[in-house]
Amino acid sequence: MAQDSGQITAEDRARMQQLLQELQSLKQDYAQEVRRLRELDMQIQALQSRVAGVAPATAPRDAPQMAAQPVAPAPVSSTPSTSSPLPANTAAAPAPRGDDGYASTAEDAQRAQEAESRSVADVKQQSTALFNRRLTLENGISYNRYDRKQVTLNGFLALDAIFLGNIAIENVESDTVNYNFAARWGVSPRLSLNLDVPYIARKTVYQKGGAGGAAAAIAQEETDGNGLGDISASANWKLFGERGPWPETVLNVGVTAPTGREPYGIPWRVLERDSDNFIRFAVPEEQPTGNGLWQATVGLSAVKTTDPAILFGNIGYVRSFANDFADLDNNPDTTNPGRVQLGDAFYFGAGVAFAFNERTSLSISFSDRLNARARTRYEGADWVKLIGSDANAATMSLGVTHAMTPNATFVGVLGIGLTPDAPDFNLTVKVPYSL
Repeated sequence: MAQDSGQITAEDRARMQQLLQELQSLKQDYAQEVRRLRELDMQIQALQSRVAGVAPATAPRDAPQMAAQPVAPAPVSSTPSTSSPLPANTAAAPAPRGDDGYASTAEDAQRAQEAESRSVADVKQQSTALFNRRLTLENGISYNRYDRKQVTLNGFLALDAIFLGNIAIENVESDTVNYNFAARWGVSPRLSLNLDVPYIARKTVYQKGGAGGAAAAIAQEETDGNGLGDISASANWKLFGERGPWPETVLNVGVTAPTGREPYGIPWRVLERDSDNFIRFAVPEEQPTGNGLWQATVGLSAVKTTDPAILFGNIGYVRSFANDFADLDNNPDTTNPGRVQLGDAFYFGAGVAFAFNERTSLSISFSDRLNARARTRYEGADWVKLIGSDANAATMSLGVTHAMTPNATFVGVLGIGLTPDAPDFNLTVKVPYSL
């Protein structure tokens, strides 16, 4: 390519750079095609074993060598080829499994195919739904820790600098244990139905500073409660399967029934009153296990596998329906019936999981839930928005899935609250079992 003068021109350098780029691109395409051919060959071997009832012939031994050295160009004739189906009365002697990990028999191919898909399937089961599993029963238990402090000022500022009045520090510490039993039924390759039945146990500690009018005195009271939570039923419909650059997309719709004990109408225990008989410190006699309202949910979830990573995300909307209650306030001396309308919620999240091997994967994800402000309306009055009832609960989670048996999977998730409205942390352990 050099000129007669022996000098290399800029055009020669540009041409050489272009050829190098084309060569690198061809090498990458070649390595990708070799991997696809190997996967296809293993699948065909497994199908041949099922149809013919015997192990197919050994795959060409040059296939692993090509995969081991994808950077060198090779003639077309050296690419792996799939073997033709064997007659039912023909048997091939099983060859030993190669040291390079390539499947030599149908049994090896079947095991390799299941190994590659198990960790991915476990991640999909947690992020979207699995439609190929007929019935899955899931037992899960989660623990949530919530701690929130609030400073209450009752007075005024003198000379724009000195506060005159009472300063009370309120602290609420809550521990919640939630046992959830779930049943997931794959009705068809595109439809899955779910039922979640929770049982909730809660303990809450209330602390209030300035007890008895003394700024240094702190009053503390503890209440608890347990019982059935709000039962949810949902359905998953696969809109699109994973194809090319597009992820598997699933439509989720669900409804939550107010089967738990609502927080309205629970008797309150008065611990302190001031000289004007005003309640300074009161706590509920028991903790609620539900919100008392019907809710409907609609959302989308997506999963994309990019070996060795699995990308997933979701987005959704929760609508709460208003309901009437016999008593809305916490004053045990009065009864004020009214209507409650919780704020609608919008949630979204995304994450990535890495399959360490055929049985274990690790995931990291972010989720956020935005709740609008709630409203109440007493009988004969107008709607009033509750200040401070809106929330922004963001959580960062670390999760691990491990296939314990062919039918059972261990799932562990640790969530860390990123905003004051989110729990400080939550720990969840689930064991889905496929029948």
